This record gives sequence, structure tokens and C-alpha cells, in this order.
Amino acid sequence: MIPPAGGATGHSSPNHGDRRGARPDLVVLHYTAMQPAEAALTRLCDPASQVSAHYLIAEDGRVWRLVDESRRAWHAGAGAWGEVSDVNSRSIGVELSNPGDAPFPAPQIAALERLLRDVCARWAIPPERVIGHACMAPLRKRDPGRRFDWRALARGGLAVWLDGGSDGGSDGGRGDGRGGAPAPAAAFQQAARRFGYPACDSGAWDARTLALAAAFQSRFRPWEDGALTAAGVAQLERLAAHWPVRRG
Repeated sequence: MIPPAGGATGHSSPNHGDRRGARPDLVVLHYTAMQPAEAALTRLCDPASQVSAHYLIAEDGRVWRLVDESRRAWHAGAGAWGEVSDVNSRSIGVELSNPGDAPFPAPQIAALERLLRDVCARWAIPPERVIGHACMAPLRKRDPGRRFDWRALARGGLAVWLDGGSDGGSDGGRGDGRGGAPAPAAAFQQAARRFGYPACDSGAWDARTLALAAAFQSRFRPWEDGALTAAGVAQLERLAAHWPVRRG
């Protein structure tokens, strides 16, 4: 058994299994979409729910370890990152107590940063493989959502970030995203695949590609509403060039 990371308190969930011969090389961040944290704790430890995570972090910074890191928690579900389709077997799942539309308090983020430093050091997980639930399941999930500050996490070396342009805005990539040049779907799909997002090769802005673009915007262009612009595609191409997804 691996000692709890980040000063976590043990609170065992029965919802876990064998890692099927794999070892964790991803971290997946979630929000609980419920409050208070104790309500999420009850659900994640209820055998009838058939869901769990390795860690749950409350708004005030309390951390519970629910599943040993050596075990497969049930947090990711269907989806993929790069060539990894069984994300549960290859990941550590972290739930953040948050209804989905609220800011993440400073004590909670500080606890997350401590936890990530411990987990990522133990398993040699690089910052580009710390992702959100929406990154690997954009058709189904939105968490951790637009209110989560990925840029701040990247400043601590715990995620990745590159500033993007705003298609004519004057504020260094934090414009409203309106009125910009339309983005080519095929170029977006190719860059998304290189970065790690689930493959989509239709060459058109179909429902799957639109969901993928929304997940990308939520994480890297949270100021931008509506259609993805050419500046957004260029930003993703730069991300993919800096951090192409690890294959195999």
C-alpha cells in the first residue's frame, strides 16, 4: 500500500479494481458537481454508485484518499488520451469539491498543488499528462470547467499552458473571441490529435468536433465564447508542437 499523498486522510472506498498490468502515467482532474464535499465523499464510497477516485479535495483544503494509488479507481469512464483508451487503468483520479460553476478556493488549489507534486514525482508523470476529465471525454464531460485556473497550475510546473492570440483583440489573448477568422476544422482535428485529444478525422465541424473544440476552449481559451477562431487553432498547434502526446 502506498502512503496517502499530500497529507491526505484515509477514507476507503470499495469501488476499485486491478490496474490490469498498467501503471499510472496520467492524472485526471474532476469537479464533483455537488456540495458539500461530504456529500461527494459519501457517493464516492457508496458501492451502489460504482464510482470513485483516488483523492477528493474539499474547498477548505482537506484531502481524503479513497483508493490506493496502486489500484484502479472508477473515475474516468469512456474516453481516451493519445492511444490510452483504458484511462482508469493508467491514471490517478482527483475530485475537487465544486458545483461546476464556482471559483476554486485558494486553500483547495494549494492542497491540489501539494498533492500533484507528490503524485507526479512518485510516478514520474510529466505536466503535459495532467489533464481534465473533459480533455479525455469531451462528448460527455465538462470538468473541471472554465473556472479552473490551468494557467496558475502551469506556473508551478504541474500542467502546461501557452498564451494564445485573440484574432484582433488587444489584450494579449484575453479578448472576447468574436469576429475572428473562422478556424479550419481539419487543421484543428490534426492538432488536437497530436496534442492528445480523442481522434476525430471528419474534416468538418460536426458535433464531435464541436464538443472537442469546446473542451479545448474551456481549458486554454476560457475567455472565448462561440466558434473556435483561427487563433485558437494556431494556439493548439503550438501546444502540440511543444508537447506532442506520448505514444505507446
